Amino acid sequence: MHHHPHGSRLATAFAGLTLALLAGCAGTPARTPAADTPSVGPGPKGGLCNAAPAQGAKGKPPTAGTVEQARVASGAAMARVLRDNQPVTMEFNGERLNLVTDASGKITAVRCG
Repeated sequence: MHHHPHGSRLATAFAGLTLALLAGCAGTPARTPAADTPSVGPGPKGGLCNAAPAQGAKGKPPTAGTVEQARVASGAAMARVLRDNQPVTMEFNGERLNLVTDASGKITAVRCG
């Protein structure tokens, strides 16, 4: 007779442990989105431009997707597309990526400024 209460206490403890494990697992996905956000560079907003990682844009047409991809790769806060020989404002902006296109509309140069 004495084994019965002891056994149910053990079952209760086991159920509690199982719930704790399930709660632990349920808590894990909540933390995953934070890990998915890019922690490379200053994040989606952008900051200082580094043209080297964005050189893959060369030879492509400057579609919105290509320009944004290049901007994110460079870490720049903004990007603009310039035609070759187009008169532009010459003030240097270290947070801006410039994609220069040729007459055929393909990107020929990727540089910051």
